[in-house]
Amino acid sequence: MRPKEPAWEVALDQTFAAHKRRYGTRRLRVALHQQGHCLGRKALRTAMRRRGLRALQPKAYTPRTTDSTHGLRCASNRLLDQPPVVQANRGWVSNITYLPLASGAWACLCAFQDVASKHVVGWHVMATMPEELVTTALQRALLAQQPTAGLLVHSDRGGQYCRNTYQALLYRHQALRSQSRRGKCYDNA
Repeated sequence: MRPKEPAWEVALDQTFAAHKRRYGTRRLRVALHQQGHCLGRKALRTAMRRRGLRALQPKAYTPRTTDSTHGLRCASNRLLDQPPVVQANRGWVSNITYLPLASGAWACLCAFQDVASKHVVGWHVMATMPEELVTTALQRALLAQQPTAGLLVHSDRGGQYCRNTYQALLYRHQALRSQSRRGKCYDNA
């Protein structure tokens, strides 16, 4: 005859299953304590090992925004040759970043920021990073600010900033394209 399992071990199995095998000893201890079972992590660890329970560890996902291996022609870094920009709408910088959503998915944000005032002059959010993300954000910035000819627009070497539509938009507004040097991530800081 098999001895009866302690109530806390039955609760351990149920709690572990209810949380889809994602709870480790720390969170299981809290959950069991809320159910009235006071025990330490060491006892939990021993019981989990004996029962063959092992918490799943989700792999960390770090999205990558810049793909500079696109084979397209990049512009030189014109910011290196310029004195610091002190007048609004003379220099803008841009970048793309990921935004984590509550659902666990990601959204992509492209923003253009004025170098002198530090204000975001245009932005756009999409689920993916096509060229349209960058061009829409730039169009919004150009419509809102209406800068004069000679505006310097700086970005990293991402493929979205090297495509024809983006370049044509800059050309129509008589803006100069500038991009970070290869392997110099701080050029765009």
